Amino acid sequence: MVICKDNVFLLKNDTLSYLFRVGKYGELQHLHFGAPVDIDDVEAFACRPGLGWGSSVLLNDADSASCLDDYALEWSGSGRGDYRESPLEIGTSTDLRYVNYRILNGIAPMANSLPQARGECQTLEITMEQAGLRAKLYYTLFETALTRRVMLENTGDAPVSLHKCMSFSMDIPGQFHLTSFHGGWSAEMRKNTVTVGGAKVVVESLTGASSNRHNPGFMLHEADATENAGRVYGFNLIYSGNHYASAQLSMQGLTRVMQGVNPSNFCRNLAAGEVFETPEAVMTVSDAGFGGMSLLMHRFVNKHIVPAYWRNRPRPVLYNSWEGCMFNFNQHRLLDLADRAKDLGCELFVLDDGWFGKRDDDKSGLGDYNVNLKKLPNGMEGLSKAICKKGLQFGLWFEPEAVSPDSDLYRAHPDWALTDAHPDVLGRHQLLLDLTKPEVRDYIVENVSRIIDEAGLTYVKWDMNRHLSPVYSNVLPPERQKEASFRHMCGVYELFRRLHALFPNAMIENCSGGGGRYDLGMMKYSTQIWCSDNTDPVSRTYIQYGSTLGYPTATMSCHVANHGSSIEDPRKLNYGFRVALNGPLGYELNILGASDTAKATMSGQIEEYRAYEHLILRGDFYRLLDPFACGRYAYYFASADSRELLVTYLQNYADP
Repeated sequence: MVICKDNVFLLKNDTLSYLFRVGKYGELQHLHFGAPVDIDDVEAFACRPGLGWGSSVLLNDADSASCLDDYALEWSGSGRGDYRESPLEIGTSTDLRYVNYRILNGIAPMANSLPQARGECQTLEITMEQAGLRAKLYYTLFETALTRRVMLENTGDAPVSLHKCMSFSMDIPGQFHLTSFHGGWSAEMRKNTVTVGGAKVVVESLTGASSNRHNPGFMLHEADATENAGRVYGFNLIYSGNHYASAQLSMQGLTRVMQGVNPSNFCRNLAAGEVFETPEAVMTVSDAGFGGMSLLMHRFVNKHIVPAYWRNRPRPVLYNSWEGCMFNFNQHRLLDLADRAKDLGCELFVLDDGWFGKRDDDKSGLGDYNVNLKKLPNGMEGLSKAICKKGLQFGLWFEPEAVSPDSDLYRAHPDWALTDAHPDVLGRHQLLLDLTKPEVRDYIVENVSRIIDEAGLTYVKWDMNRHLSPVYSNVLPPERQKEASFRHMCGVYELFRRLHALFPNAMIENCSGGGGRYDLGMMKYSTQIWCSDNTDPVSRTYIQYGSTLGYPTATMSCHVANHGSSIEDPRKLNYGFRVALNGPLGYELNILGASDTAKATMSGQIEEYRAYEHLILRGDFYRLLDPFACGRYAYYFASADSRELLVTYLQNYADP
């Protein structure tokens, strides 16, 4: 429920309360974010400000307790005496003051293309104003979490240059540790914990994607918090581009935490009457440790983020062709693989890279959608019919956001690529398409939807292997290039939104060189995400452990995929399967020539997975051992009534 009493606001559900109030100068004072409390408990949490000693700047010279620098705040500007990091920068000082509020049943819809949580909820809208500027702060309460975002409107006559606008900011009393997840390609979600002190701690991405370097999900927690005890705050952002989060302890013992679009190389010029909306941030809190926090976050993501059609629905066990043939295939080889995959018990056959243009390696063809008739003489429709005739569903790999310089598309439209005045820099021998351009978005939607229709696809693997560099759109004038990254990401979301409207029940597996976009923004449109290109089972235990702290296992695609090196070793094949029991199951190895023993082993694995799939996709997840701490990974799934358990114990290394 959301209630207001005497300018005090309370958002409360069965697991948490969020409490703040309007101060006498129109500032918003943060009071409590934690266990459920009542609105009349306000004085128990109210901050006692200092008396403005020394270098303090006061809002009212006659009131020595009017120094904003001493208060726990919900939102702060600049130039009014609060010298902590501001969530808002517009080139001049800001002095937003409270005006009014509204309580809405349901969400407050966003006008831009950004994804948003959905479902049963209540929303509190707080309006703050200053001359020429209006901010609306949105708080949306769900069963296990709440979201925050900001809408900023230029109400003046002159343009406003917006350099920074966070999705939320708040000051929490106490000192905490911050745990984030850093890494890189094939080494995603490495847990990293630091103490938040007077020096600012920052978690950010500058790659144009949420990135495999620093995931947007992070936690603030008590120093002695464990898996099952201690206060843990969980934060995340429903956004897949450059993100930023910071935490810093003030001398008054307040930890200021904020999150939003990265302000580095960001600017948005707002003309009179124009509006900017931030991505939606997600937050939850538990006094039952990391396990309690992640359980609440998992429930929120499963119910309010992932596509509704696939929520709690069984997933087809897939076979991906990549390790079986890579670029070297023809229809006969693919159908041979499909026969063998069907015999194992797989239900979905996925053709990976190499089916279009002159795509015999990764140096050409991206951006072209003409089927390679040398490899597939009956076209994609012919291959699909042959696959489906075997009783398998059919899926296909795409990389729609990229373009190869050696492609028909680039030769026809070189201006469609993200390039600047300097010589091109390539990643994976490719450039990215400029998704700020409507004609580029139309081209992608038209061609991807055409292939989906022709082939009757039930599954799409959407890959994106290259980070943004340079970020320069020739749609925008030079003075507005700092808008390009955000506008490009809005273009990505428009693609997903339009395709989702055309194919609402299609299963989309997102991938970005593995875990480069393993985030809530992609999960809004993706049934599951390929969290890493690293399929070594030992490495996967670390990647999957880190992922489960913020994301439910139903979103984490887990394949038995040992690059063909251990298919005939039953111990290794079984170990790979045990690691893959952490999420929706798939196979990605060369099964041509597999022995009867290996085939029988894999068939048995699929039967076992089917017996436990309801727990893996819909059960509650609990971690038992941290591989970062002990080299062993153990966890279990529990049914809602706790009458069924699936326990997995993995010892990565033999004890000496």
